Amino acid sequence: MQIIDRIKNLFKRGGYALSGQTLKTINDHPKINIDPKELARIDLNLKQYEGDYPQVEYINSHGHLKKRDYMTLNMRKLSAEVLAGLVFNEQCEIYVSDVKDEEKKENSYKSAHDFIEHVFEHNKFKKNLADYLEPTFALGGLNVRPYVDSKSGEIEFSWALANAFFPLRSNSNGISEGVIKSVTTKVERNKTIYYTLLEFHEWEDDLYVITNELYKSDNKGEVGKRVPLDELYENLQERTEIKNLSRPLFNYVKPSGFNNICPLSPLGLGIADNATSTLKKINDTYDQFWWEVKMGQRTVFVSDSMLNTLPDEAGNPPKQVFDPDVNVYKSAHMGDGKEPVKDVTSDIRTEQYISAINQSLRTLEMELKLSVGTFSFDGRSMKTATEIVSENDLTYRTRNDHVYEVEQFIKGLVVSVLELAKAYGLFSGEIPTFEHIGVDFDDGVFQDRSALLKFYGQAKTYGFIPTVEVIQRVFKVPKDTAEQWLQEIQAEQLGMDPSQLDNKASNNLFGDEE
Repeated sequence: MQIIDRIKNLFKRGGYALSGQTLKTINDHPKINIDPKELARIDLNLKQYEGDYPQVEYINSHGHLKKRDYMTLNMRKLSAEVLAGLVFNEQCEIYVSDVKDEEKKENSYKSAHDFIEHVFEHNKFKKNLADYLEPTFALGGLNVRPYVDSKSGEIEFSWALANAFFPLRSNSNGISEGVIKSVTTKVERNKTIYYTLLEFHEWEDDLYVITNELYKSDNKGEVGKRVPLDELYENLQERTEIKNLSRPLFNYVKPSGFNNICPLSPLGLGIADNATSTLKKINDTYDQFWWEVKMGQRTVFVSDSMLNTLPDEAGNPPKQVFDPDVNVYKSAHMGDGKEPVKDVTSDIRTEQYISAINQSLRTLEMELKLSVGTFSFDGRSMKTATEIVSENDLTYRTRNDHVYEVEQFIKGLVVSVLELAKAYGLFSGEIPTFEHIGVDFDDGVFQDRSALLKFYGQAKTYGFIPTVEVIQRVFKVPKDTAEQWLQEIQAEQLGMDPSQLDNKASNNLFGDEE
């Protein structure tokens, strides 16, 4: 069998060589047709998110061309970080249940809930999603695909940012077919080789088909020439077919909002993609401010005669008058010598620069649909998450728009995991629909338990939420425990005489007297 396999591999390698399929860019593939402007936009977003900017060229006082680093405020990253922290954190609750209104009956989706809980915990899903949401908001998208590890038998997650996922087919309900790209480097003879794996997810009628293609290049900027999979992957199949799937295995989430830059594209926009001119203005102003600070060090011109040194009477070599480490004094011919020392240090326009940057930050807040005061360059603290929720301000409403997108993404991932597990015999229960999957984001916008109690206390005061529900959410206890606590509280209050109730009411209003 080994000889036959070797012969097959030789024919396979020869087939690849004769085909001559070489890709310079991802768009050279016959199946892929992405607007080049979209690819350029995502690539630019990634560079700015990384803080990768070209150097600044300038002419110095001697007329020579010089270069220096461009100093920036990475607002693309900071704005994405702020919004990601408000949308999701590890306190989010994900559950599968057919129990409505928390009625006391058996949950028929308990096996599905337990399985999903294990898979998410095994993959540290909540922590990873909390981390990956930041580049998602910065770049415009995130793709997560579950797969079965043949060695461990566990379901694992593969994460791909916006620059590694390309849609093939889409409709109003989302992207149904796509390509996931992953790049692996390998050193051969002191030379770096780049392997690019393209993983195609497509439908053939009701059959879900995954095909893999491997490309090799010694140029980082090119996809390269197609080579056999076993050159890098031992057990990876070229084609895998999966039956009985209702949706794609991959799950794509993008920031809320329409792609107005490329209306026909199903890809999402980064939250700052419509504010690129404002981002440039902020960076340019900050760069100029930093350079003025650097160039604004104290400079004092002194007469060249003051810096001249002569041998002493014994003929010993001259000694330096000024500390050699001091660069404040510059020698100059001062004319008649009436003013041997002249301070030419210019004032740094700190207030003007801070004011200009803050004005641009106000514009950025408007473009990102965030409340005034979210960002500042003068040391003022930003609003807390609790303030954002309690004020029901613009940031909170913007957050809710993104929460919906993330919620649908999580529900889709739950269904994909269970369908994949059932196809491979790892799960035998019933597959839930979206309406049976719950995602509780409430804790994601609160900083501590006291803030949570204050928020729900206000909601209870206005009759928006039952007391039992408040106890459950604040103290993380089951409904039975919350009901028992409420009964004990009511019993304590009923056991008091009228004078004690009056005193309790007074204390609640005015506090205890010392």
